[in-house]
Amino acid sequence: MRNNLAGALSVALAAAATAVALVTMNVPSASAAVSVPYSWKNVRLDAGGFVSGIVFNPTERNLIYARTDVGGAYRWNQSTSAWTPMLDWVGWDHWGWNGVLSLASDPVNPARVYAAAGMYLNSWDPNNGAILRSADRGTTWQVTELPFKVGGNMPGRGMGERLAVDPNNNNVLYFGAEAGQGLWRSTNAGVTWSQVTNFPNAGNYVQDPADTNGYLTFNQGVVWVAFDKASGTSGSTTPGIYVGVADLQNTVYRSTNGGSTWERVAGQPVGAFAHQGEVAGGALYIATSDKGGPYDGGTGKVSRYQISTGTWTDITPPTPGGGDNWYGFSGLSIDKRATNTIMVTGYSSWWPDTFIFRSTDAGATWRSFWDFAGSNRTNNYNLDISSVPWLTYAAQPSPPEQAPKLGWMTEALEIDPFNSDRMMYGGASVYGTTNLTALDTGGTVNLTPMVRNMESSVVADLVSHPSGPLFSGLLDIGGFRHAKLDAVPALMYTPFMSAVTSLDYAEGNPTWMVRVGQTDRTNSANIAYSTDAGANWYTGSVPNGAQRGHVAMNAGASRVVWSSENAGVFFSTSVGGSFSQSSGLPNQARVEADRVNPNKFYGFSGGTFYVSTNGGQSFTAAATGLGSTGQFKAMPGIEGDIWLASDTGIYHSTDSGSTFSKIAASSSAVSIGFGAPAPGRTNRALYTMATIDGVRGVYRSDDTGVSWVRINDDQHQYGNAGQAITGDPTVYGRVYLGTDGRGILVADPAGPPSTTTPPPPTTPPTTTSPPPPTTSPSPTGTDGCSATFARIGQWGTGSGGFQGEVRVANTGTTGTTNWTVTMTFANGQTLSQIWGGRTTIPGSSPYTVVNEGWNGALSPGQTATFGFIGNWNGANNPPTVTCVARG
Repeated sequence: MRNNLAGALSVALAAAATAVALVTMNVPSASAAVSVPYSWKNVRLDAGGFVSGIVFNPTERNLIYARTDVGGAYRWNQSTSAWTPMLDWVGWDHWGWNGVLSLASDPVNPARVYAAAGMYLNSWDPNNGAILRSADRGTTWQVTELPFKVGGNMPGRGMGERLAVDPNNNNVLYFGAEAGQGLWRSTNAGVTWSQVTNFPNAGNYVQDPADTNGYLTFNQGVVWVAFDKASGTSGSTTPGIYVGVADLQNTVYRSTNGGSTWERVAGQPVGAFAHQGEVAGGALYIATSDKGGPYDGGTGKVSRYQISTGTWTDITPPTPGGGDNWYGFSGLSIDKRATNTIMVTGYSSWWPDTFIFRSTDAGATWRSFWDFAGSNRTNNYNLDISSVPWLTYAAQPSPPEQAPKLGWMTEALEIDPFNSDRMMYGGASVYGTTNLTALDTGGTVNLTPMVRNMESSVVADLVSHPSGPLFSGLLDIGGFRHAKLDAVPALMYTPFMSAVTSLDYAEGNPTWMVRVGQTDRTNSANIAYSTDAGANWYTGSVPNGAQRGHVAMNAGASRVVWSSENAGVFFSTSVGGSFSQSSGLPNQARVEADRVNPNKFYGFSGGTFYVSTNGGQSFTAAATGLGSTGQFKAMPGIEGDIWLASDTGIYHSTDSGSTFSKIAASSSAVSIGFGAPAPGRTNRALYTMATIDGVRGVYRSDDTGVSWVRINDDQHQYGNAGQAITGDPTVYGRVYLGTDGRGILVADPAGPPSTTTPPPPTTPPTTTSPPPPTTSPSPTGTDGCSATFARIGQWGTGSGGFQGEVRVANTGTTGTTNWTVTMTFANGQTLSQIWGGRTTIPGSSPYTVVNEGWNGALSPGQTATFGFIGNWNGANNPPTVTCVARG
């Protein structure tokens, strides 16, 4: 699917407000980050992206590969009926290699497999493309970088295969390139490549030369290569080679001497170009369209070229229902066990459905997977989606449309060369059958999703809810409430949005939620709310033209701020009600709500941090110098505690963004999130996709950013992952990572708990050794509640700071719903931060601390903790603590 890269499609807007503060200090790193073992796996969705190609090896049974436009490539595991991802090692430095334009499986040595990798031809991808080669079926890879870009997520990506291995001499490979680069050849099994300079046509079809984004302006190039194996002998270069070109008048070329010379094939059809070509049974078959796809295509044909006689025959399937076709053809596959049996798709028929055609007599007659006359539709297939029930897309169409659809963008279709009854085809998912030949005798073809572990969705946002479920915001398929991480959700959010770009919940009342995105359905809107923790949703009022962007809900569930993608920044004072324009915050800024103060919202744009203290009505500039792009989160339970991940590092503010301190070990960051505290600690764990100590990776800090551990490794990098990241508020060590095409990852520590180094004192620079933990003389409490104070650390001489922790225990016989602790300091100590509880800061003794929404309910014998940072002067005796609990 077309990917929304951060910053690639938007225009940076300069902030108009005057900066009021700069970054103030660096927080030192205790030591270089070490790595700890983690176990990574996908949160199950099963599919979610565009499968642009499927390749069966012709000499080894069950060796099947699939490629995607932004999610890498996969190998089929027959024993588990699931796919194995092969390119998770691709990292941020070459993230575009997760776009796979073509795959080739060696027909002589099946252990070899090749991939043409690269995502964009324009400026969105900074790197050239590469040919990846593996000698162990994709377990490990070697790379040959090309002197030009490759567009695995560009128009025309469903055509092919552009990579091909000579079936008689597997040291010879060809690759058809885009953007005028022509045809390339390797004679040493893909190690080095050179341009075939005598190939006469590099293509000329451009979808839209006037596209201002530069996405549609490229020549779609040389689009497939097919060998006529029967023209050669084993061990020698195959003489007969056919090549398809994106040229409406000159689409097929051939060589009869192993590539020494080339010629246009005479008599070929014109007015459309061949998306795919295949040689079998002495004939070349081509499927053509007037457009490059995979979205578009208004007409096309299917043709057969008899090699021995040089004659062309139009074998285009008749249009179901009669009349002219309104779609192009692709999905060409020939049954290797019965070479007169061919299949094609009407890939660009969106309404009422895609078409799949099959002929058993070389195209003389055809059967369709479905037929219709008017609104009466007759299916010759049964599509069972019980394993992936959300594939209905929550649609309720009128006949002849159906839900689920047979598919769309169906350019990838292949018949198993060892089993004429098995076929797979791609598009929005991978469907397959094991009784394909039933169609030939008037029977019903049984189809099911064959997509397990092929997770290729694009993740825009993730929220790990205090009540347990994970919530996802996804492009193209909306998003889900994931009640179980290892089970496919039944349905995406309804009312349906095709893209959900941001979600939030009210920290003080988490059952209230909001999401924003984009929809074209009449019964939906670009914003929706929930009052039951995301189980059900209802639409709300939408500012004129507002869609996508970022949304924030205040702690009291009474105000919402929406920074839309294209219409400005708005605030609402009634959840679900109308919006008004906000002032002072640049368009497209990221927004978040303070997790304690219901009147406070924050924004970030162009390196400047913004604050609103009137519920989002107006914003003023605070700190500047924070890089140029990034995102941030507000810490639950601590007013004004902000963590920001930007292109220049990780920053922390404890004063609502007036000033920030930089984590010295960080040089760049993509995202940041929070999770449950480490054992023995009360501050929340931090998770980030960042460059720490010079190494890009996923990191965790248990000590508020003083030290970090890397929790992924070089085999689990997932390209440009990390636009969304969050810890789990109830499970220490668990992290959720959003990717740009590999779905949602969840990871847990693989060994015993590992925590980062406890923080050394950082202010003032000269410190004394912290004394041993000090507890209050005895726990005190009422109503079955006790509270015990412990001093975790202290620094300074004569005055300084300290860290304290209070443990609250339910000593009664019934459960509590909330608790209140009173702390009375005898020496005038003051608090500057608190977590795990709420109080007034700044304030003075006695401090009244109430529980968070997530730690107030305690069964008999259970405990909860809150921690804080305080200041002392002269003496620092323990406070008196008392506790009251209510059931």
